[in-house]
Amino acid sequence: MLDHVIVLNEKHLRRLIREYVARYNEERTHYSLGKDAPCPRAFKNAPSPEAEIVSVSRLGDRHHRYEWRQVA
Repeated sequence: MLDHVIVLNEKHLRRLIREYVARYNEERTHYSLGKDAPCPRAFKNAPSPEAEIVSVSRLGDRHHRYEWRQVA
């Protein structure tokens, strides 16, 4: 990750590393774990038929997480 980001200061570096570790353990799939993350995730069904999937930016838009959003 650090090969693709310009680190501005120590506070910025700590935030980037904290976000990367969280993504690695909570969101990123691992083949050795049956395509799950080290911190297992619960399967989420659509909250309603009108719900849609939205992209949530992670690590300065280098990665994304997808989640359900209720349409009004």
